[in-house]
Amino acid sequence: MASNPEQDFVLKTIESRDVHFVRFWFSDVLGHMKSFAVSPSELEGAFAEGMGFDGSCIEGFSQMQEADVLAFPDASTFQVLPWRPQSNAVARMFCSIRTPDGEPFEGDPREVLKRWVLRAKQAGYIYNVGPELEYYYFKDAEGTEVLDHGGYFDLTSLDYASDLRRDTVLTLEKMGIPVEYSHHENGPSQHEIDLRYTDALSMADAVMTYKLVVKEIAMKHGVYASFMPKPMAGEPGSGMHVHMSLQTLDGDNAFFDGTDSLGYGLSDTAKSFAAGLLRYAPEFCLVTNPTVNSYKRLVSGGEAPIYLSWGRSNRTTLVRVPGYRPGNEGACRLELRSPDPSANPYLAFAVMLAAGLRGIEEGMALPDPTEATDLFKLSRQELKERGFAPLPDNLGEAVERFAASEFMRDVLGDHIFSYLVQAKRDEWNDYQSVVSQWERDRYLGVL
Repeated sequence: MASNPEQDFVLKTIESRDVHFVRFWFSDVLGHMKSFAVSPSELEGAFAEGMGFDGSCIEGFSQMQEADVLAFPDASTFQVLPWRPQSNAVARMFCSIRTPDGEPFEGDPREVLKRWVLRAKQAGYIYNVGPELEYYYFKDAEGTEVLDHGGYFDLTSLDYASDLRRDTVLTLEKMGIPVEYSHHENGPSQHEIDLRYTDALSMADAVMTYKLVVKEIAMKHGVYASFMPKPMAGEPGSGMHVHMSLQTLDGDNAFFDGTDSLGYGLSDTAKSFAAGLLRYAPEFCLVTNPTVNSYKRLVSGGEAPIYLSWGRSNRTTLVRVPGYRPGNEGACRLELRSPDPSANPYLAFAVMLAAGLRGIEEGMALPDPTEATDLFKLSRQELKERGFAPLPDNLGEAVERFAASEFMRDVLGDHIFSYLVQAKRDEWNDYQSVVSQWERDRYLGVL
């Protein structure tokens, strides 16, 4: 017999739905989904004692001498996978990773977010997030041949992939993940599906599921879906704008104040949270924008903000106060516009929350908002002259800003912090050694 009602529900559902395999899902440090299958007969033992595996095989987990770890399934995340056969069905649960002595494993990204969610709760808050993830459909994984040449919100023959989006949304909803919007994005064959906001841990699980579902449904239709931040030069990059708010334990929106002297409806709590985001964005940029390719999206003249700025009606700022329903407490939130979908959602949400909480704890003050200036039309040099501090220019700068941050070490713990520094320095050094076609075209014939 299961030890609690949620586990009991899982065991009964497995029997009634003819589930023959249960996949244990978890994330490596870089945000890649990992999984192994467990027989239903093993589940009661797994709930009580975990399932052991070799952590040295997982990127960023363990060295050979400390390889043994245990996966403990979270019964609240149980779902039958709708894209698999309904007879001999397959289900999944997300897992927490622990050491053999039962302690939380410090290399588990999900554990990092759980720790910061608990800190927020101890401070009297629930951290809610709603990300907007963009992606491209291509003919296959070997190139960037697009499926259509549609633009924002197109609903014509140009939007070749509307059936793929529909199937993706239906699949997500079958897995208990509500979708708020889905539409064609600005780029050719670029799309966006926005998940309805919820608490950060549930949302991080949902983002991991979402990315897998998008790829599974694309594969089912014979095409390829990519979350690469900037797959094509001259076309829009794919972002992961993150809307966020703090809810009090009584259910009120801690970010809302109808008497805000600025007229934005923001409480002092929200303003200090936003100030924390701006203060630490350059240090956590390695987490929210973790690849060499991420910084091809964060460029002057692009469609992603690269300077520490905030405002309401100005979509070129880093932090925005969405104004769709002014004066509505439930709609009051902040939006961070720099992250991209290559980020590990557990770590990304954790560093955003930690930065905001530090802002609240220290009573950080916001600078004046930027409303009338289109920051996308100004070069990095022009913006610096006007006093705007930048995000890192590239992965090399991002990893060094991160490496110098004691705050990031505290947020993520020594294990993940040290791994990211080494792995991303290696990635940058590898990139630096590559001679690109651009360099050959520019220099070979003239030097």
